[in-house]
Amino acid sequence: MDFDFNTLPAADRYRLLTSFVVPRPIALVTTRALMGHDNAAPMSFFNVFAQEPPILILGIQGRLGGVEKDTAANLRRTGEFVVNMVDKALADRMIICGTALAPEVDELKLAGLTAVPALQVNASRVAESPCIMECKVEQIIDYPGRAIVLGRVVQMQVRDDCLDAAGRYVVPEVYQPLARLHADNYIIPDRQFQLKKPAEMMAAEAEFLAGLAK
Repeated sequence: MDFDFNTLPAADRYRLLTSFVVPRPIALVTTRALMGHDNAAPMSFFNVFAQEPPILILGIQGRLGGVEKDTAANLRRTGEFVVNMVDKALADRMIICGTALAPEVDELKLAGLTAVPALQVNASRVAESPCIMECKVEQIIDYPGRAIVLGRVVQMQVRDDCLDAAGRYVVPEVYQPLARLHADNYIIPDRQFQLKKPAEMMAAEAEFLAGLAK
């Protein structure tokens, strides 16, 4: 089946894209509301964009009618936000934070999550999160009814048991982040496997890179 995205209705484009570009990691994004309390919202239009500079990317859709969501309004105003990664232990409370509520509602309190002051930005960390990234807004690209946000990571906190003794590599049995599939279906990476290049391809790559370095 072929789909012409130039003529396909937006709802159908959304259904197809989010059904086949999977899994998508969940960012529980915390910002500081205008009235000073915490705002928290989960987002699956999220990923790491680059390591130098260290950039994360968020896709924030508006509410029905194109009204901007609280997260977008808050980070525009403050220029700061925190990405709290979500694992299975946080799943039930994460989904509560995804409820459309009035701006004065503190979603962290509502979901029973622990707010901890961030070190470099004016937003709260979620203490229960296994990995937390404090970000400053680098750029916002606006489209009708939605925005793409590029955030520079300025501070990262990882729970000790998620890394090996040297603090370099993830312990896969411990760090199992939640990711969204399609509709209300989610997944955790509990059946991981390694996939390495064949030895002859590694040798060919090394030879090619050595030639570039000359």
